[in-house]
Amino acid sequence: MSKISSLADLRKKREELQAGMDIRIRALNPENIVQVKVAMATCGIASGSKTIMEFFLEQLDRRNIEGVVTQTGCMGYCYAEPTIEVKLPGQDPVVFGFVDLKRADQIIEKYIKTGELVDGIIPVNYQTIDLKE
Repeated sequence: MSKISSLADLRKKREELQAGMDIRIRALNPENIVQVKVAMATCGIASGSKTIMEFFLEQLDRRNIEGVVTQTGCMGYCYAEPTIEVKLPGQDPVVFGFVDLKRADQIIEKYIKTGELVDGIIPVNYQTIDLKE
């Protein structure tokens, strides 16, 4: 923990803690906000998912998009890492593969802001247990 030796240090620490609380508060009601899950298993990390996660954390806040960014384990798409899942309020989640910074920016500008689909969607190839009879 860093040493607080001035009023500026104290204010900075307060801002850091407040930002952490804002994330927790948003996470209490996630179905009403944009949810971004970044695959952070070994293959994802090796492919650059940490950079992608930091980008989404920074850019959603900078662009005033109410959302929460979390990390998840393996999504099973190792061939397409880095992968992310984006869930807009009231819609089914969409998984994007081969996400670099350029594609991440497109996902925010086109998909998250306007609902327009962008390249890199990994099609759903499974069925949930609830749908089986």
